[in-house]
Amino acid sequence: MATKIYTKTGDKGKTALIGGTKVPKSHLRIETYGTVDELNSYIGLVNDHITDAATNTLLKEIQDRLFTIGASLATDPEKETGMSIPDLKAEDVLLLEKSMDAMNEELPVMKSFILPGGHVAVSTCHVARCVCRRAERLCVGMQEEGLFIEPLVLQYTNRLSDYLFVLARWIGHRLNVPEVTWKPRV
Repeated sequence: MATKIYTKTGDKGKTALIGGTKVPKSHLRIETYGTVDELNSYIGLVNDHITDAATNTLLKEIQDRLFTIGASLATDPEKETGMSIPDLKAEDVLLLEKSMDAMNEELPVMKSFILPGGHVAVSTCHVARCVCRRAERLCVGMQEEGLFIEPLVLQYTNRLSDYLFVLARWIGHRLNVPEVTWKPRV
């Protein structure tokens, strides 16, 4: 028999962090790792829309890192968990930077703002980028509230949103989808 997914322990609006501390489901830490989970889902959707094997592999790796970030955010830093929580590494940030550099080699220089869209893969990538920026803002909010957050989490989410922007442009370029530049009303 499969394990039941529902526990009923959250029916009164509380949840437990890794380490056992009970917090309201509206707690900033919960909102933050919930947004990281949302981002992970959107990255899965981006991956479903593209066929480049190397990018598919990297996106799966990014999803793994987002689970690592989620675990870090879901852990009460004041408690001993008795569990091994995976770590984010500086090499994870470097991998995003190297990938952006490689994609940028193929892309024309951007001379103005571009509007998201043109293909479902491009648009979905931009949605993921926006969710990533929200996750980053929430991480900064945690830091400002004095809640512990690994510095690499902030760096990784910042770099990941940049990566998703470049990836959106690169996907469009590979699909021969013209970028629509923003032409503001005068």
